[in-house]
Amino acid sequence: MLVGLFARAAAFVLSGELAFAYFIGHAPHGNVLLPLMNQGEPAVLLCFVFLFIAAAGPGAWSIGGRR
Repeated sequence: MLVGLFARAAAFVLSGELAFAYFIGHAPHGNVLLPLMNQGEPAVLLCFVFLFIAAAGPGAWSIGGRR
């Protein structure tokens, strides 16, 4: 992810891992639909950031964008 090579695939996998981490690690501690109640905000935020990168692409400055 750092250099942007195969960033779409890596971001999609990371998004799934963070969603899994939220539902396994944070959701049992409180309300599933409210991450503020169970301290799961960073996991949900990064999940959606990686999902955005998977959909939008890494950008023009990445190695994947140059090839």
